[in-house]
Amino acid sequence: MAQSQQVLACIDDSELNTAICDYSAWVSQRIDTPVKLLHILEHQETPASFDLTGSIGLGAQEHLLDELTQVEHQRSKLLQKKGQLILDAAKGRVQQAGVSDCISLQRHGSITEALIDFEEETRVVVLGLRHESNSKINTHLEMMVRAIHRPILLVNSEFTVPKTIMIAYDGSDSANKAVDMVASSPLYKGLACHLVCVSDDAANLLQSASKKLEACPDIKLTTTALTGKAETELCAYQEAQKIDLTIMGAFSHTRLREMFLGSFTEKMLTHSKKPVLLLR
Repeated sequence: MAQSQQVLACIDDSELNTAICDYSAWVSQRIDTPVKLLHILEHQETPASFDLTGSIGLGAQEHLLDELTQVEHQRSKLLQKKGQLILDAAKGRVQQAGVSDCISLQRHGSITEALIDFEEETRVVVLGLRHESNSKINTHLEMMVRAIHRPILLVNSEFTVPKTIMIAYDGSDSANKAVDMVASSPLYKGLACHLVCVSDDAANLLQSASKKLEACPDIKLTTTALTGKAETELCAYQEAQKIDLTIMGAFSHTRLREMFLGSFTEKMLTHSKKPVLLLR
């Protein structure tokens, strides 16, 4: 298996591109890892697929279909050119932030397919976290997180240099993975870390996890046990303590693993005002 070696930043035409670039550059410099900027040209339905049978004469129909095909081809070329311009701008921003080892790539297909293809050479994925018009999390997100076993940094706001992180701890495998990652990765050295658990048994759950982090001299640890509704208490704590980055698992130990993006995870992602690093 190839060694994980890059920050994979997924770029599109959204307003979050600047923040994605900045967070990718920050991660890259903290862990001394190159950045790969990825832009996906997703497959589009072609207007030539419309059924014009009976609408117009045969000769006119063939002529119109030819024109539609040419228009779609031109549209595809323009989208490709637009994507390349977006990539060029993103690369310039990442390099301006101090990352010299940065490459860009444009490919056709789906973002999920690309993440699977690049998984073995990826250390962390950086994505924009957008909500649908009904405030639901983007429907592609579940597929992407299910597809790979890499940390995914979901960016939802303008970049600020993270100084304070929060681990949303529930005793699950993914939460313990988050503790191990924070304890071992250079990404978190020198940061203030809040280990927070919302449970009637929070004190016991936090005991072993806090010992791991207390053994790390480069981490300033605060341990907090709370009771109540997990997503409500964690979001309130996040805001009150000015948490810059929240780290949490995609699964809760209180739910079936198949119920990814159930009530807790989705509400945390919906209401969090700062980026979330999501782990499986």
